[in-house]
Amino acid sequence: MDLTKSIEINKALANYGIKNYLDVLEHTPRAYEDMTPTKEVMLLDKERVVFYGKLIQVPTLSRFSRVSLVRFKFQTLAGNEFNIEAYNRPYLPKILKLDTKYVVIGNYDQKKNKINLINISTYNEITSKLPKPVYSLPGPVDQNTYRRLVDRAFKNIENVKDIVPPYFMKKYCLLSRLDALKKLHHPQVDNDIRLGMRVLKYEECLKFTLKTELIREENKRLEKNKKQHINSKEVDTFIKSLPYHLTKSQDEAVTEIIFDMNKTSLMYRLLQGDVGSGKTLVAALALYGNYLRNDQGAFMAPTDALARQHFVTLRELFKSTNIRIALLVGQTPSKEKRQIELALINHKIDIVVGTHALFSKSVEYSSLGLAIIDEQHRFGVNQRLLLASKGSHADLLLMSATPIPRTLALTIYGDLDVSTLKEFPFDNKQVMTTIVDSNDPTIDNLINESLKNHRQVYIIAPLITDSVTESKITVETLFARYLLKYPGKVALLHGKLSQEEKICAMESFKANKYPIIVSTTVIEVGLDVKSANLMIIYDASSFGLASLHQLRGRIGRDGEAANCLLVYDGRDEIEKDKLKVLVNSNDGFYIANEDLKRRGPGELGGYRQSGLPSFNFVNIVNDFKIFTCARDDAKFILQNRLEPSFRKLIDIAKKEINSDKFTNV
Repeated sequence: MDLTKSIEINKALANYGIKNYLDVLEHTPRAYEDMTPTKEVMLLDKERVVFYGKLIQVPTLSRFSRVSLVRFKFQTLAGNEFNIEAYNRPYLPKILKLDTKYVVIGNYDQKKNKINLINISTYNEITSKLPKPVYSLPGPVDQNTYRRLVDRAFKNIENVKDIVPPYFMKKYCLLSRLDALKKLHHPQVDNDIRLGMRVLKYEECLKFTLKTELIREENKRLEKNKKQHINSKEVDTFIKSLPYHLTKSQDEAVTEIIFDMNKTSLMYRLLQGDVGSGKTLVAALALYGNYLRNDQGAFMAPTDALARQHFVTLRELFKSTNIRIALLVGQTPSKEKRQIELALINHKIDIVVGTHALFSKSVEYSSLGLAIIDEQHRFGVNQRLLLASKGSHADLLLMSATPIPRTLALTIYGDLDVSTLKEFPFDNKQVMTTIVDSNDPTIDNLINESLKNHRQVYIIAPLITDSVTESKITVETLFARYLLKYPGKVALLHGKLSQEEKICAMESFKANKYPIIVSTTVIEVGLDVKSANLMIIYDASSFGLASLHQLRGRIGRDGEAANCLLVYDGRDEIEKDKLKVLVNSNDGFYIANEDLKRRGPGELGGYRQSGLPSFNFVNIVNDFKIFTCARDDAKFILQNRLEPSFRKLIDIAKKEINSDKFTNV
């Protein structure tokens, strides 16, 4: 390998977080290729095949304007011959030889009786048929290069420190960490992968639950300053003045929150509920209770758009009271910001709504009694605690729109008490979900129907531009397409627009000046347009189920019939089955559970983020038993913290909490 290529690879790996040999080994395979030879009878179109054999024709290279094509003939060990085609690999003729045995992996094209090459490597009698690791890698690094790097890492590292204390390694008959990594990178049989993953899963669960127990322990030690008792009857009186009734679970959640706020110990509670289940109203009632005890409240959202929406909602809700509300976001002009800061310190503001600006150094509160954080998974622990610390041990309420079963929530969010909203304010919420292809006339028919009825339409794409991958449709492409069809009626919204452009697009959409908005998932939180009754999600399989459900929650918010179209042009039955979960159910708890079952380790980035904790090895549904064992073990560790190996693990956990690597909630 030349020096330039080596430097490029090292830089790419460093940006990926792989900077030394230990990092190389800890970057475990995301999957394994089954290297069992394919039976060469009745091959199916597009079937993945693995053939062992040899070349019987010298490879030829053809070049076109933008692509190159290598062709050669391959004879399998069974004596069958196949034409092989490989695009954009012009180096192959230089390295492939007629007298060498190879393993070919590719996709079978039934019509042309050829193989579209995925990978080709030399054939070793001993190792070739073993499961082959596949890694998530940056562009410049190919699989074979990384596999060689793994081999080099094992030669250069004699020992890897065990994180799990010896007591639990013996209790669960766990391999050493080094042996676990060897079995994951070089499995000899399928069971090796299970044994290796068992170590890393338990290790991850133990560290995670130990950190939640440490935070919970710290919270229980804190006591808030002596505060006025909240008269729950006054809260009930305000609720009765509302033009609508609370759902049963909203009522229960408010009762739990006010009860917590009246205790001497700090409230540290998670309010979870499906999209549209009324979490914001519950939060507003908590702020009202906080106002009754003469304390200030801070309501933090992850985006300017969502903060502005909450500000408008609260201002409308409390218009008949004397509650003073302010909005503080990154775009707030300096002069106005200074005025708000002065009003906060002098208690001339009762509730402030905003983004990260709420915990900036210049912001001080006269008497912060309650901090509420919406879409809490988007903030790190230190950010949340920093906001709470702006008051003398303020109560903390976190909100999540990714609902999961209570037993699972109590395990994952071990440092929190949990309130759950199970019903919708509208019993007749009707959102029909359908899978369509991009040429289906249903798309245009439903858009025209919505426009005719003066309703609004969301059109969603996974990407802004094609810089990431050319296989996904982009916002820019869709915007141009629909602008031609509906001139003067389409707004554009994505994360790279300026704040002013975003606000203009959203306000124009809300006012129905532009009844169609083409957007990325930036609308997942922050847009509440009750008259929107149609959503079209392109490349729907790019998103996780929880994200799709969150997006779908933007429509049908007035209780009227609405339609969600999932556009999918692929033929992958697994992906179709995933999308059918949304077709068959509107239950956020069920959908979140199905999403978690389908998600692989570490699959939380990019389009598939769901707002749940990010784990490298654990699936929090399938590995729930490991979680519960680890949670009990974490409590045992804290009860016996003087034991040296326990003390060491506690110190590691505390260091990670303080460095804000821990983002469990």
